[in-house]
Amino acid sequence: MIDMFLNGALALGARLGLDYSFLLDAYDRNIFVEGAATTVVIAVLSMAGSLLVGVVVAAMLTRGRWLRAPARALVEVLRNTPTLVQLYCAFLVFNMLVTQALKEYGIDNPLSPFLWVVVVLSVHKGVFHAEALRAGIEAVPAATLDAARSLGFSRHDLLWRVELPLALRFALPSLVNNLIDLVKGSAVASAVAVGDITYASIMIWTNRDNVLELMILILLFFGALTFAVNQTGRWLEERLRMPGYGQ
Repeated sequence: MIDMFLNGALALGARLGLDYSFLLDAYDRNIFVEGAATTVVIAVLSMAGSLLVGVVVAAMLTRGRWLRAPARALVEVLRNTPTLVQLYCAFLVFNMLVTQALKEYGIDNPLSPFLWVVVVLSVHKGVFHAEALRAGIEAVPAATLDAARSLGFSRHDLLWRVELPLALRFALPSLVNNLIDLVKGSAVASAVAVGDITYASIMIWTNRDNVLELMILILLFFGALTFAVNQTGRWLEERLRMPGYGQ
């Protein structure tokens, strides 16, 4: 069944002047499929990590000066420098320092390029989430906060049970937009030889000289992945919409 589908797809591509014969080669096909799977895993882990970082940094931005100052510095540094530069700094500098520190104790560095990609993407996009959530926290009506205080909510309860749940709803469109950008940004993984779909495609077209065909597949793949994130975000917006706000 799969062979019939592949043959049909190859025939259609041939009519359009596109050579997808690499799909019939088990080795190249596996490289591409594994690369696509790796990209999905990177995207999912980075999205979860970035949301966690965003919540923590947003909480710091809306609290005392001693927390707000370092959080603001972190936001400014990470938001105003390219993701690729941050990845190179993390992998080529911090990773080397970790390796040297552990080498003194005879321990191998357990931090892989894959892990560094997830960490860098999570932290980089997390500060964008933090700014969106901060705006959402500041948009919570003062009357709502006064009502919560009158019920005996502590400052901690006020943040986690009132401000953040409401801020999430207010900031959801911005958060979804950030997540879509994160999915597209996951392509930087190929810069440190992580076997994502971009790196896998480079390995294939280096031997087969079919750059156009693989670039089309990469575009379609990321288009489908970002569309899935967008549709999930729209579903959440409808599900979490509050009566009286924008209706």
